Amino acid sequence: MPSLARILLPIDFSGRSRGAARYADALGARFGSEVTLLHVVPPPHYEFSVLEVGGSVLNELYASRTRQLQADLAGHLGDELRNLPVHRVLLEGDPARKIVEYAHEKGIELILMPTHGYGPFRRFILGSVAAKVLHDADCPVMTGVHLEEAPALDTIAFRRVLAAVDLGPGSLKTLEWAAWFSGAVGAALTLLHVTPSLEALSGEYFDPEWRQRLAETAHEQIEELFEKAGVSPEVLIDNGEATSVICATARSLDADLLVIGRGSAAGMFGRLRTNAYAIIRQSPCPVVSV
Repeated sequence: MPSLARILLPIDFSGRSRGAARYADALGARFGSEVTLLHVVPPPHYEFSVLEVGGSVLNELYASRTRQLQADLAGHLGDELRNLPVHRVLLEGDPARKIVEYAHEKGIELILMPTHGYGPFRRFILGSVAAKVLHDADCPVMTGVHLEEAPALDTIAFRRVLAAVDLGPGSLKTLEWAAWFSGAVGAALTLLHVTPSLEALSGEYFDPEWRQRLAETAHEQIEELFEKAGVSPEVLIDNGEATSVICATARSLDADLLVIGRGSAAGMFGRLRTNAYAIIRQSPCPVVSV
């Protein structure tokens, strides 16, 4: 059975971290979680160590910076997470790799991290660290621009969860996690599957009966999925471009959380593989990639 006993919150000391901490606090209060704040310090680049200023000077600057980060980390987000057990960890290395390795070694059950973007195009940018973590992590990852824009703690609620599945190999795992979370927080669960728009793919007209047959086949596969998962949520089957339909459905349902499938280190499965990043960027609510 899934659990949220251990949540990893990678931080960069920005406002994004503060917003994400509110979600960590809300989830931690609900699930009795312990939270690990992790900051990763990139190592000094080799090319700078051979400058005429001397490697020893660079090393001392780096050591001084590390000591300051340790001091900053000791009290960071103390108010936001004061009601939860918190561990504070400082590591050195490639940020994405260290986040993924730490999560694997410590049995982390959810990585919670905001994406980032700036100015009018912020919703079209996914940070490189978040993208690498999404690709490589073997536990669910909760992310989205909304984590940095988190509302006040007492207004964070999970009343409606939307699970989008492509009916590929990862769909059962996606549905099981979404069903478990919805049950744990008392949220209504809706499952969405998007069939491809054949006209858009080919530019040709297709018989409406063919679209109906696609939907019927999807219903049959979904029933098999429900039987395996032992759940029977509301079902929506729509037609069109996956990202647009999924995000529009989340918006129309006023979903508080969107759950999508994600593969192992090989990446996203099926049609969501090419759409996952776009879904995260454009979703009107936070996204958990399972």
